Amino acid sequence: MRITIFFMALVCSLAGFSQTKKDTTSSIKLDAVVVSSQRFAKSKRKITQQVESISKKEIESGNFQTSADVLANSGTLAVQKSQQGGGSPNIRGFEASRVLLVIDGIRMNNLIYRAGHLQNSVSVDKNMLQSIDVLFGPSSTIYGSDALGGAIFFQTRNPKLLYETEDKKFAGNFITNYSTSNQGVLGHGDLNFASDKWASLTSFSYNEYGDLKMGKRRNGSNDFFGERPFYVQTTNGVDEVVASEDRYLQKYSGYKQYDFLQKIIYEQNYNTTHSLNLQYSTSTDVPRYDRLTDLNSSGKLKYATWYYGPQKRLLSAYKLSRKRLFLNSDLNLTASYQNIEESRINRNFGNPNQSARTENVSVFAINSDFKTKIGKADFIYGADVYYDDLNSVGVKKNIITNEESITDSRYPDGKNNTFRAEGFVSFSNDFSRTASFNASARAGYTSLNSEIVTNFMNLPYTTVSQENFIYSGAVGIVHNASKNSKIAFNLASGFRVPNIDDLSKIFDSSAGTLIVPNKDLKPEKSVTADLSITLWQGKHFQLENVFYYTRLYDAIVTGPFTLNGQNSMNYEGQNSVLYANQNQGKGEITGISSTFKSYLTKSLLLYGTFNFTHGRIQHDGLTEPLDHIAPYYGKTGFKYESRLMNLDLYMLYSGKKKLSEYSPSGEDNLKYAPENGTPSWETYNLKGTLFLSEQFTFFNGIENILDTQYRTFSSGINASGRNVFFGVKYEF
Repeated sequence: MRITIFFMALVCSLAGFSQTKKDTTSSIKLDAVVVSSQRFAKSKRKITQQVESISKKEIESGNFQTSADVLANSGTLAVQKSQQGGGSPNIRGFEASRVLLVIDGIRMNNLIYRAGHLQNSVSVDKNMLQSIDVLFGPSSTIYGSDALGGAIFFQTRNPKLLYETEDKKFAGNFITNYSTSNQGVLGHGDLNFASDKWASLTSFSYNEYGDLKMGKRRNGSNDFFGERPFYVQTTNGVDEVVASEDRYLQKYSGYKQYDFLQKIIYEQNYNTTHSLNLQYSTSTDVPRYDRLTDLNSSGKLKYATWYYGPQKRLLSAYKLSRKRLFLNSDLNLTASYQNIEESRINRNFGNPNQSARTENVSVFAINSDFKTKIGKADFIYGADVYYDDLNSVGVKKNIITNEESITDSRYPDGKNNTFRAEGFVSFSNDFSRTASFNASARAGYTSLNSEIVTNFMNLPYTTVSQENFIYSGAVGIVHNASKNSKIAFNLASGFRVPNIDDLSKIFDSSAGTLIVPNKDLKPEKSVTADLSITLWQGKHFQLENVFYYTRLYDAIVTGPFTLNGQNSMNYEGQNSVLYANQNQGKGEITGISSTFKSYLTKSLLLYGTFNFTHGRIQHDGLTEPLDHIAPYYGKTGFKYESRLMNLDLYMLYSGKKKLSEYSPSGEDNLKYAPENGTPSWETYNLKGTLFLSEQFTFFNGIENILDTQYRTFSSGINASGRNVFFGVKYEF
């Protein structure tokens, strides 16, 4: 407490000192306009769905190491990590394939996005983000399948033409940063070339993350947890257990990442713009840290090796923007191609045979959006077409003899593809001076085909095919009772069509359990009602409370399964009980989300967020905790801004997750939690930005000031201990 008071006093004293400098207009707008996530620009006052935006300035000043860390520090959603090179966003109790990731208007979710935990958000270069919009609640009418809990829209920066750069033909940035908790190093550069009609933006980022050091200070009265007393070292093909020199260093958690972006824009005339978008992200091997701490039945380390191969993501897209194309409609037309490569390499301790399973995914898409006026009403309509293709292979290699052989792949080793064609409409209109109405709908067709060539499991079928006709809708009313208040009600449905991961995957989810394919799955569906009440006073005060209730139908639940009359089988030398995904559940989720902002002075802001979610699922006559339900969490802090500097002193916190509240499905990773469940935790953080000149900016800060040892809910790696970072930005 004394430390907190000290830093608060420091903020106030610096605020007083900096008042001698000329104040800038605050960059924190309490009545923001959301541009990216609604396909076309729309005032936040007229949006019925809860939307939280993270600006470029907030991303930059926070000096976060990955895009997942940006989300985790926002205080508006939870993030799970199985390894340092991960970050799985959780929105209202939905995670992974039930949350839609979108970058520059293009879906990132593909046919192998799994229901457990995902790390794909880290493949987005946070240094090139213009903004992040988080849409809470079903968003299927906007972007289609998977948006049961919501959607996260990453908007990268665009090239600027000459009239946007004050006649500067060349402009750019160089950024470097160093972090002590993992000896992290960042190097980033970007260059914008501008002319009257052409503009180009090129960027490259290099990130090196060493092994992550956890906190050393006990978390309240809780026991120490997650320390690394031993690790496996392999020399000339021989595995041995080695005692750690530093038990707080999470050995084998480091990796490197490289990100490249190239955008070109051509403004043909006032009405027509063409743009090209090329993004590529890759990494070194990323250790799967939680698996490297697994123990076998003898209480010894189970794996000598477990890591993801380089995570590769390629995106290429062409976009045509045309105003007043026909019927007074504005058009956005995007054609895109994505290629994603993932691999998993693992080897048991003392076993020379190493398994490598590699997936290569190609995604072809065309997205069209039209916007027109019907009287005073806005009418948006369009279509989305996606084709996903997967190639999955499995190879076993003897690390001593280098002999290779075929082994079972993660997914069927034949043809795997999905197709979706969907159309949508959205209508919004002001039916009075203070009230507006929104309605939207989506309908379409999806198909899936999967073929097993090498039937290692002796499955009774070798092909899986599905066709689904899908639909969703949303309706909302906004009432701006006065210039200082807003009440909004939104009722929306969402859907998630089973993908290859749901239908055809073979996966050892934990020791002694094996998930096998089930071809009879149906789409999951949800209906959510939101009520939001917002009060504000100009740009000085804002309080928003959102209450929501969700019903989940045909929930896909992992449960016991029989195959060829057997409920278990031998898999990689171990007798495993069979499980499969099945539509057995009906779920209920209730919760509240609150945000608060108040300017104590012209330059000093007090802000806070609070989130609480409660979920239950009914299946087989039982009512059990729903998986992915994080304990309550939030963020509270003071933010000071002036021409000289910005300061942000804040606390991140989370409540306790009792053992009785863990889902029995295994998705909550109980085996990676302390024996009494996940304890509550809080961290204190101080970050500052010093503007040395128009060209130079200095960043400095301390995260987890008290060096608290903790682990976020359902994670398999401890969070960072005390981290001191500093960096420099040069802008020209």
